[in-house]
Amino acid sequence: MSGIDDIGSPVSYLALEEGAAVFGSDGEEVGHVAHVLADEEQDIFDGIVIVHGLGHHTFADAEQVAAIHERGVTLTIAAAEAEALPEPSENPAVMHDDPSEPDGSPLADKLRRAWNLLSGNY
Repeated sequence: MSGIDDIGSPVSYLALEEGAAVFGSDGEEVGHVAHVLADEEQDIFDGIVIVHGLGHHTFADAEQVAAIHERGVTLTIAAAEAEALPEPSENPAVMHDDPSEPDGSPLADKLRRAWNLLSGNY
């Protein structure tokens, strides 16, 4: 067995290890977990930073994570869509401007936090 057939039993995001394989909803391998983004004090899972070949990083929001297992993660989106996920950034672009969100977009905040993890600014 290999690939998506061998990702183990379901686990909490707290047990997810860096380097675990990430698969699209179509079963294709997307990359590997670079970081788990969470607010552990509030016990809130925000998503994962995925490293694709040659160090390209993207961020999958919690809603895009279908399941977390011992040795892998499956997404709610296909592998091709996962390649187009936003990159972590120190100053992420505004995806949409919502005046009801006083401090900016929650996704922009997550992308900035993911960037801080990647760049060592935590």
